[in-house]
Amino acid sequence: MCDLNCGRAPQLPPMKVPRADRRRFIAGVARLPLAAVLALPQLARAAAARTESVSIETANGRATAALALPETRPAPAILLIHEWWGLNEQIKAVAAEFAELGYVALAVDLYGRPPVTDAASARKLMRQVDAAAAADTLTRWLGWLRAHPAGNGKAGTIGWCFGGGWSLNASLAAPVDATVIYYGNVRVDAAKLPALAGPVLGHFAERDKWINREMVDEFARAMKSAGKTFRAHWYEADHAFANPSSARYDAPDAALAWRRTTEFLRAQLR
Repeated sequence: MCDLNCGRAPQLPPMKVPRADRRRFIAGVARLPLAAVLALPQLARAAAARTESVSIETANGRATAALALPETRPAPAILLIHEWWGLNEQIKAVAAEFAELGYVALAVDLYGRPPVTDAASARKLMRQVDAAAAADTLTRWLGWLRAHPAGNGKAGTIGWCFGGGWSLNASLAAPVDATVIYYGNVRVDAAKLPALAGPVLGHFAERDKWINREMVDEFARAMKSAGKTFRAHWYEADHAFANPSSARYDAPDAALAWRRTTEFLRAQLR
């Protein structure tokens, strides 16, 4: 779904934290701005450590995900879908941030293998995804989230790039209360749109040569015809502008998109 270079984490010397200070270090990471955490692999790794691995059985075998729980429960749930790199520590760190904001956050793995860091490998993994199998996996995870004792029955989806398209697909396969798309593929069969139960929020980049105005405007017209709510925000940026490890990262636009996302989810899921 994404043939662009969606960013690569900078190669920095490893950060060494004494075992005795590890708990305080992780607690400190939770208080840092999300962008600062995602920009540095060491900090993303520490934030990701606040999640736990969970698994379920699907029609195609066992699927895994990273779960982060909020302190106050029950709470609404967020299903996160990774970029074409796979379920890496950056996406797990975002799940941990959502838990800090009061959500049951589940970052799913649609590849079933370790994440990668080079575009060629990411493209290969992305193209190997079976659409029916992925839809089944996401449907089962959403059912798992709704039934989780920490949840309150409400659920939303969010994804970036490859995961942005699958955020929409997940909501079509198993209707949710809110859907967030970051520069993801919204070219879908208009006949499927009546299945959407909640509104859709999209973040798109003016300089994105693939997820472009033509695609998004066509989706907007189809949503209007289906009587569904869709709000698209456009930014003077390029694809992957919200990824702090990307050369295309745009800090002001990323911050604005994140604020809009959290306000949207709070309004729909609280």
